[in-house]
Amino acid sequence: MKIHFIGIGGIGISALAKYYLYHGHTISGSDLSYPIVFSKEEFKHIIFYLGHKSKNLKSDVDLVIYTSAIKRDNPELVKAKKLGIPTLSYPKALGRLTKDYFTIAISGMHGKSTTTAMVSSIFIKANLDPTVIIGSKVKGFGGNNEPSNFRLGKSKILIIEADEYRAGFLNHYPDIILITNIEEEHLDYYKNLNNIIKTFKKFIQRLNFEKDLGELNKFRKYLVLNKDDKNILKIIERGKRFLKGIRIKFYSIKNKPEDFKLQVPGSHNVSNALGALTVGKIFNISKNISLKALYEFKGIWRRMEYKAEVNGAKIFDDYGHHPTEIKATLEAGRELVKNGRLFIVFQPHQYHRTLTLFDKFLYAFDNADFVILTEIYSVAGREKESIKRKMNSKILKEELSKRRSNVYYIKDFDEIINFLRNNLRENDICIIMGAGDIWKLTDKLIKSKKQY
Repeated sequence: MKIHFIGIGGIGISALAKYYLYHGHTISGSDLSYPIVFSKEEFKHIIFYLGHKSKNLKSDVDLVIYTSAIKRDNPELVKAKKLGIPTLSYPKALGRLTKDYFTIAISGMHGKSTTTAMVSSIFIKANLDPTVIIGSKVKGFGGNNEPSNFRLGKSKILIIEADEYRAGFLNHYPDIILITNIEEEHLDYYKNLNNIIKTFKKFIQRLNFEKDLGELNKFRKYLVLNKDDKNILKIIERGKRFLKGIRIKFYSIKNKPEDFKLQVPGSHNVSNALGALTVGKIFNISKNISLKALYEFKGIWRRMEYKAEVNGAKIFDDYGHHPTEIKATLEAGRELVKNGRLFIVFQPHQYHRTLTLFDKFLYAFDNADFVILTEIYSVAGREKESIKRKMNSKILKEELSKRRSNVYYIKDFDEIINFLRNNLRENDICIIMGAGDIWKLTDKLIKSKKQY
């Protein structure tokens, strides 16, 4: 089958492209920039087009899969519909795949990628050989021990990161659901917390879809919940009727085993690991195997990822963009920093998020000694000019400065690099954080070492 992917460089859709590539299909795809998520070997076998043009889509293509980030007037999508080529959004295409597997879906506002990787590590250690689709890169998932967002397994077990954005996970057919946490996020779509909770209830109900998975049937219809999250508990309080027939397992940081050790820092990672441990218990994986897998786990791409040293200070790269994620990551950073200081360079992601969660952002940076803000990253297709006129990083800097000292607004990446070069010293920790293009600053800072 010939499959064309529109927006093939996205972290989720690229993993699906790899799935079909490794299963022998002919893959083509387009994006606005060259993808960084494929290995050189994988990219050699993909027909890639830079930019979105109708001529990129050939008439002999059997299926078009597109990212939810594109607009409906995308020329390749328009041409596909004109030619009568079947089209599927990435969430629907992934959902179709979940019908054919025993699917473990990891969901929640924060910690999905890390928890997905932790569950996968346990199942790999237990020789259950899962296929994995994840919204980050994990070392060893790709060929030659390379990091990848896709792992090809031989069993009928599929472990996925189930994204709640635009209710995409309502297209999936899970057999086990793990929910890490629920809170206000993606309010440009959901509007309020109540709508988010309603959508998660609908997602849970998808456990009732009937499948025949042979011996794996006995592990079906499990719901794994973080008992420490108050909004998750609201689902249970409101939904005893819709939970009928679903088996619930709770985990809590208060019930951490005594012999439980991790190499990744932060109480949020302890919680993530306990959730993964609970999924392992459902499959009767021995505690020793699970604990060993969790101890050997060293993190994933852009989640408090250690990159290099600059001036004797450790530089970490992180994808976090929500106040809760910032707070959790800085708490982890505070655990690591000993005699030094904790810096954060933060690129806010999306004007709407910055405005609607503004008050929470004001309290997210309390653990940092220095806060450097760059301009808000504008998300294509998700911004309104009326909101952009109301919000910018200067406003956030001014309000933060009323609460604390050492807050800086620096728009230019090169100026931020100069600031860090002049201020970082031995034993400091610097976390460069955001879901936009702030990773380019991290790379540039590290490469600039050679010039000093």
